[in-house]
Amino acid sequence: MLLVPTQTELVPAAFLASHTVVFAVFDSATQDSGNVSYGARIGTDRFFVKTAGSPRDARPFLSYDGRVELLRNAVRIARSVSDAALPALRNVIESIEGPLLIYDWADGELIGTPSSRRSDPASAFAQFLALPWQERATALDVIFRLHVKLAENGWIACDFYDGCFIYDFERRQMHVVDLDNYRDAPFTNHMGRMFGSTRFMAPEEHLLGARIDQRTTVFALGRTLQQFLPSAPADLALRACETDPDLRFATVRDFYQAWATATATSAAEGHAG
Repeated sequence: MLLVPTQTELVPAAFLASHTVVFAVFDSATQDSGNVSYGARIGTDRFFVKTAGSPRDARPFLSYDGRVELLRNAVRIARSVSDAALPALRNVIESIEGPLLIYDWADGELIGTPSSRRSDPASAFAQFLALPWQERATALDVIFRLHVKLAENGWIACDFYDGCFIYDFERRQMHVVDLDNYRDAPFTNHMGRMFGSTRFMAPEEHLLGARIDQRTTVFALGRTLQQFLPSAPADLALRACETDPDLRFATVRDFYQAWATATATSAAEGHAG
């Protein structure tokens, strides 16, 4: 009953309670966006269901209408780019409180961890950093290849950080989620300080009137490399993270080609760092 209907007169929570077993709820207790999401099961099939939350909830930094628009943007992304790293969007159900986006469930742990816990060996962040070099490189390659595909379909990374990474330590699979804020063309920064984590944000994401384009995505990927594979060739990450966008790789594909060459060399040399 999640994959067939396209609309319901029920609010999302009531609809899911009537048609599924809800085994997880992600609301204001776990995040501050205002969105409310669910883990829902039908038989042995599990799904991640994302909604805009209540239109009466005025606490989040983004309005209800803004949250709905980001969900519709997420639908546009899912319908324009297919990749094994992205949990598949199976259906969109319109309710009296906005759309329910029905995704396949992604097994694994969220790598993004509050700063106070990143040094905790039990955190997913620390566990990922403790993986062998080649396993981390393979996981990052999934993220980088996906962003080549996204960029070549016109999408610019916004609000990209390690909270978008779910890693399945048992199966060694990387999933990338929560790309709702990505924009579908180069654009001008009209916000000043944009949404995102300062650990991954390019200088132009703090600068009113600056151009945001593929070079901004390159910076975010370079910061990902510095965070999770610090022993990778320094010149690769340094060029990706140049303060001046003109000094970075011009496109995400250019960055990826340099990355692929560097990792092939490291593999041939038996990198163990």
